Amino acid sequence: MITRSDWSRRGLLLGAGGLALVGCGRKGPTAKPAPPTAGAPDTLEAAVAGPWRAPADRARDRWRHPVESLTFWEVRPGQTVVEFWPGTGWYTDILAPFLAATGGKLYAAQLQTDDPSDPAAAETVEAYRRKLAAAPKLYGEVVFTSFGPTSGPAAPAGTVDRVLFLRNLHNWMAGGVAEKAFRDALAALKPGGSLGVEEHRADAGAVQDLLAADGYVQQAYVVEMAKEAGFVLAAASEINANPKDDKDHPFGVWTLPPTRLSGPRGAPPQAGFDHAKYDAIGESDRMTLKFVKPA
Repeated sequence: MITRSDWSRRGLLLGAGGLALVGCGRKGPTAKPAPPTAGAPDTLEAAVAGPWRAPADRARDRWRHPVESLTFWEVRPGQTVVEFWPGTGWYTDILAPFLAATGGKLYAAQLQTDDPSDPAAAETVEAYRRKLAAAPKLYGEVVFTSFGPTSGPAAPAGTVDRVLFLRNLHNWMAGGVAEKAFRDALAALKPGGSLGVEEHRADAGAVQDLLAADGYVQQAYVVEMAKEAGFVLAAASEINANPKDDKDHPFGVWTLPPTRLSGPRGAPPQAGFDHAKYDAIGESDRMTLKFVKPA
């Protein structure tokens, strides 16, 4: 069994920039959404094209391939879906309108924020909730739960069609809760339901840093964690691959867009840092995996 140290001692509760916003590539609350145009977003394509999505989010579609990824994970009309750690809502802006328009349901298993010393993380969670509450016809009735070291179920046991882990496994490894994430996902899923994973991909063959300090995780390691929890690997895709990413960056994966760090996380930016090399790479090389809960 893979084990880790406790959540807070690893410095995971660093505020919004060190947690949900690093995991989701956003640096602040999403702007207030624009009203949707005529016609419900009852296809993934329509949801991705929705005018309520922030321009900066839409610009990242070339790297995150949301239609192709959600199709690969078999997200379909009318399903019940859990998104773990939605951050400020990059994928929620697609999932919630699509599921609301097709009779489905979205659970948002947000960052557990019961640490009073970390008000910035709590503000990220509250900003996400305010955004959804401001447009109930668009987003529907998203159900808020939480995920963290002592959180309860992400959704009622055995009721969910799809669970999504979207670029957060490295954070959970740093906090010692990655295995819990897989167990919680398995518990929520119906037999035959599936888990979709998008994660920064380390080169194969090296020894995996158990804390994923540079933000990269080996694909085989993710598969092994899922297997230990009871999942079966159903498919892997290169939808989100980036062969330009050599994973050799001074400030880990966060050196690359969209975060573009020019200093260690939590430290001031370095004056004169040349981003050109890293901007030319684009966003990280990522694994895209689908696991199934055995029937």
